Amino acid sequence: MKKFFLFLLLIFSGNLFSQNNPAWITYFEQSGFTATPRYNETMEYFRMLADSSEYAEMKTFGISPQGRELKYLIVSKAKTFTPTESAKSNRPVLLIINGIHSGEIEGKDASMLLLREILITKEKENLIDSLTLIVVPIFNVDGHERMSRYNRINQNGPEEMGWRTTAQNLNLNRDWLKADAPEMQALLKLYSEWLPDFMIDTHTTDGADYQYSITYGVEKFSNIYSGTAEWLKNKFIPYFERGVSKRGFLIRPYISLKNWSKGLDDGITDWAATPRFSTGYAAIQNRPSLLIETHMIKPYKERVYSTKAALETVMEFISLEAPGLKRLNKEADEKSIEEFFNEKNYLPVAYKYSDKYKMVNLKGYEYYLDSSAVSGSQKLVYTNKKKDLKVKFYYDVITSDSVRIPSAYLIPAEWKYLINRMLLHGILVDTIAADTLLQVTRLKFKSVDFSKTSYEGRQRVNFEYDTYQETVNIPAGTFLILTNQRTVRVIANLLEPKAGDSFVKWGFMNAIFERKEYFEPYVMEKLAEEMLNNDEKLRNEFYNKLKNDKSFRDNPMERLNYFYERSPYFDNHYRVYPVMLLY
Repeated sequence: MKKFFLFLLLIFSGNLFSQNNPAWITYFEQSGFTATPRYNETMEYFRMLADSSEYAEMKTFGISPQGRELKYLIVSKAKTFTPTESAKSNRPVLLIINGIHSGEIEGKDASMLLLREILITKEKENLIDSLTLIVVPIFNVDGHERMSRYNRINQNGPEEMGWRTTAQNLNLNRDWLKADAPEMQALLKLYSEWLPDFMIDTHTTDGADYQYSITYGVEKFSNIYSGTAEWLKNKFIPYFERGVSKRGFLIRPYISLKNWSKGLDDGITDWAATPRFSTGYAAIQNRPSLLIETHMIKPYKERVYSTKAALETVMEFISLEAPGLKRLNKEADEKSIEEFFNEKNYLPVAYKYSDKYKMVNLKGYEYYLDSSAVSGSQKLVYTNKKKDLKVKFYYDVITSDSVRIPSAYLIPAEWKYLINRMLLHGILVDTIAADTLLQVTRLKFKSVDFSKTSYEGRQRVNFEYDTYQETVNIPAGTFLILTNQRTVRVIANLLEPKAGDSFVKWGFMNAIFERKEYFEPYVMEKLAEEMLNNDEKLRNEFYNKLKNDKSFRDNPMERLNYFYERSPYFDNHYRVYPVMLLY
């Protein structure tokens, strides 16, 4: 059918494949480079691209809460339009995600322009000679349609733009690991099926004012396989910066302010993204990725074309590096198993920058602090006078916490909903076939502190914990997650409580912190006296606590509770992590 359609196009519209044909002029171009199309117009353009080229197919990977289709375009010169076919071709898969924050939509318009040059005018068809391209035109489709001129106060265009979050008010770029949003669940299935070799996530940044059109971020610290980090630092970054600069745009790494209220005065920092973010997630999947952040105050036209320059450069680089990239990702998967399926090695789960810094050049604008009659404090004022600044750059990102990876995790059957999330990430899960007696490591939480406000629809929790050994009858049907698989980093970041984006930290298991049974004082008084009289060690500990802890001494219920918690009546599941560890 597609061949017949192409035949008709050739007969009836000899100049259809010309960039000047009105059919291919994008909404962005028609607007004078100041506006972006709505969802329907966008999808129609991508549909037209797919219908007009034998190298492209458009598919649906999910449905949004408001009923919109989540679409993606596959572009393959080898015509490998399924994950299985693509894997056989041994070509790297590049995934471009646009509109995860749909007010930051340059990537969508840039993709339309670039795909036209690849598929229609064919002047850049060579960019798909050695790779398979997957483009998600708009990820946050419902937020995209909440269009307004007033959605981003810090941003210079487009004329109307979408909203940052989904219709359920979830930020998709905080949802990569916990996967609460239906949109993210759908994308993770797509990601696991295709397992892209490289991912690009397009954004517009907030923050300081400076001369750069575009900034970027890659993961190059201990949150990613070391070989991938070196490849990004030594090969990708130099090529990428040269390529974007050669195309006429000022570029530098992402600018993260050390003190956001003071602008550049306190310096800038590097950072390692945690897996709630796109690049942090790709890192624990053992895959390189790129965060694109165009500068919010630059004209929309400049932001779109600088994004297009970045996309082109990455495609060019991946084409040159195709065999090496495939080998690198295979090596990262194998080495991750080898490295962490080993009780001597620890997996980093938290990061910070040290006090080390160096002075770097930054192309900024002159700025000053002035008194504000509105806020009653000092206000930051940028001028339009360009200035090369010297700023402190805190470059030394180090591991601040790590965990020893067990050989397996055991998850009771009643916590199956955790398994459903894990399967989205491509994690392999087994079950225990028959009741089995095993010695396991258990965790018991203490110093539990819940966040005072909701964050991304969840009440997060902080804690400390003690570990202990216990021989437990593991019933048939218990889920077994072996860690000798390529997703070991993903598994640990979900199941190790210390990890900042673990199930526990995100509040998936808050019920385990709740007490469900209590005592009547007149009953507990009798039992406490018996325990006091019959246990000399307990008696000495109790009187010592009375002597040294005035708050405890003056609280009758706490004194009784001291004995209740040490009695056989106390809930032995209270604050105990249901997930068990096998070393």
